[in-house]
Amino acid sequence: MNNAEINPIILEKALKISDTIGSTLCTRCWGRIFSQDIEGTNNQERGEYIKQILMEKTCENDNLNNDYCYICDNIFQFVENGIMNDIKNNILDSKVEFSTFLVGCRIPAEIIRKQEYLYSKLDSEPESIKKEINREIGKFLCLEMGNKVDFDNPNLVIMVDFKTNMTLNLELQLNPLFVEGRYRKLIRGIPQTKWPCRKCKGKGCEYCNYTGKLYMESVEELISPLIIKEAHGIESKFHGAGREDIDVRMLGNGRPFVVEVKEPQKRTLNLTELGKKINLYNAGKVEVSDLKLVGKERRSQIKTSSTSTYKVYRAIVDLDKEVSNDNLKILNSLDVIEQRTPLRVSHRRADLIRKRRVRDLKVKKLDQERLELIIECEGGLYIKELISGDEFRTKPSVTSLLQTPARCVELDVLDVQN
Repeated sequence: MNNAEINPIILEKALKISDTIGSTLCTRCWGRIFSQDIEGTNNQERGEYIKQILMEKTCENDNLNNDYCYICDNIFQFVENGIMNDIKNNILDSKVEFSTFLVGCRIPAEIIRKQEYLYSKLDSEPESIKKEINREIGKFLCLEMGNKVDFDNPNLVIMVDFKTNMTLNLELQLNPLFVEGRYRKLIRGIPQTKWPCRKCKGKGCEYCNYTGKLYMESVEELISPLIIKEAHGIESKFHGAGREDIDVRMLGNGRPFVVEVKEPQKRTLNLTELGKKINLYNAGKVEVSDLKLVGKERRSQIKTSSTSTYKVYRAIVDLDKEVSNDNLKILNSLDVIEQRTPLRVSHRRADLIRKRRVRDLKVKKLDQERLELIIECEGGLYIKELISGDEFRTKPSVTSLLQTPARCVELDVLDVQN
């Protein structure tokens, strides 16, 4: 920066600031205010330039060399004189594993007030002091620790609190770890997630034998604890791509799921070995496959029911009377189904009429009054009600087409495409 080419507009602005505050600023605060006016590699360099031209034009050397900064109250001295190494050492001592991070800070309200007062007198809107502090700490940690800044989905959020007597107060926020996979449920009688007792709401009572649960096991409780243990997390949340009823098996290649691990201290997992442990522990009950680490967006993506997804079911159906093979052919006409929210879930689902398609249906007669149906349909179609008709809430249905009551006595999910 060449002092011989002093821009009079910049000089006028600097003099106006100096006159407005009746005091001086530190080098970084001067540089930050002029970050949009002066080219330079950093605010330190810009600030030194501003202080130099002010000393040349005003000869106020004593005031400009004053140790006190009107805006930041010398917070940058605190940041630059050792605190960054303290932050790094605190992170290392925590033994938290992370590859990406984001820095945030809390500073005294008086600093924010002074900054806003001064900025209100200017025609421009410089960056905030918090942004500069975050950036400088972030640059230091990137260089010293080799980790990368991620503004969207960091593994670790480092919050530095400067509000207490300029002493280091550090908070480390561990963002969740997301493990995706597919599960197969090999037996009936297990819900997908923990099912609290409806009488005591999970507190424990005589009805639930003081367990707080209606069912002793769930897919969630068989899978998640081993993942939590491996990641050194504190708890988890289970997200499934839909769910099967308690009395329904999930076969084929399994149902997609995501386990969200809260506050994981470990993020590098041997997922192959973890899958083997889960399957060995749950042999004959639940199996997992295709475990992988994913971003947080998968949490919502797999839960989105879409007509572009489809499922394949195998249903064993009992009829009240025998139906001839020729008459069974009418089931091939099942196509667009209008289905009002089934009675059995109406207490927890909105009362809607949904339209879903049956993409393919194969019928096999097992006995005079028993059928096997292989049904490929769009996601969101209730199969038990497709068969029974659910008191005419599902139209058409197996019951209405065959003109005899039909009941699903066994149901398996063979495929879930999501």
